[in-house]
Amino acid sequence: MTDLASVIEFQGEMNQSEGARFGIVVSRFNRSITKNLLNGCIEALSEHNVKYIEVAWCPGAFELPLVTEQMINTNRYDAVIALGAVLRGETYHFEAISDACITGLQKVTLKTGIPVALGVITPENLAQAKARSEPGPRHKGREAGLAALEMVNLLRKFPQTSSE
Repeated sequence: MTDLASVIEFQGEMNQSEGARFGIVVSRFNRSITKNLLNGCIEALSEHNVKYIEVAWCPGAFELPLVTEQMINTNRYDAVIALGAVLRGETYHFEAISDACITGLQKVTLKTGIPVALGVITPENLAQAKARSEPGPRHKGREAGLAALEMVNLLRKFPQTSSE
């Protein structure tokens, strides 16, 4: 049996880390949905006393990874939140775009070490998109904002070592 006295746990809280800065990159495609995602995200961060938020709009979900990486490369953000909506259509385009977007965002966060919160929804139809972007318990923009906040707080708990 493991000696539980030797187990150390790290967990992020839902409070503002001192001076934490957040970038949000939002897809303009399906703007009626993504605007709601953005509003919920900003509301969630504001409720937790976040003072520094910058927003960049890009054409669509496919462009989210590049803009996210460019935002991170400015060294102005402790986390970036990616918001988009890719609705299923009649062709393979849905799978190609959603896969490229989500895989691209994962690569950015792993490459940079900066949290990228995923607020890209991939619903089957407009009704599902609305259910996930309008105020309520399933609001994915809000969830992404809170995930970013928690990740900033969690990562600040790890001892920083110099690689030099």
